[in-house]
Amino acid sequence: QVSGGEDEIQQLQKALLDYLDENTETDASLVFSRKFYIAQWFRDTTMETEKAMKSQKDEDSSEGTHHAKDIETTGQIMHRAESRKKFLRSIIKTAPSQFSTLRMNSDTVDYEDACLIVRYLASMRPFAQSFDIYLTQ
Repeated sequence: QVSGGEDEIQQLQKALLDYLDENTETDASLVFSRKFYIAQWFRDTTMETEKAMKSQKDEDSSEGTHHAKDIETTGQIMHRAESRKKFLRSIIKTAPSQFSTLRMNSDTVDYEDACLIVRYLASMRPFAQSFDIYLTQ
């Protein structure tokens, strides 16, 4: 369960990284998986930021009637992206063995929960969201 207040996606990412860190001793490939996820999430956050800036630039040139509302939304996206980047940078700077000391919850994620988290986070990616369109075409 995800508690309110903090970004839901960020909490799920933290739980998945906790799981990967716990099980690196039994499977060495999880070290690579952990680094891959961190890099992919950082890239996704950067792309989200660039897309928001581009849409704001396009709105500035068109001078739409709901321009102020779009700027507020863009500002929220930028703020959320910066907080996610800050979180991921703190994870990158922390050695995997030290990462376990940063855990906020005492509950550990088991294999089934980790699979569910991975499927949920993957469903949030643009390709997964447009997969039905590709199948239809």
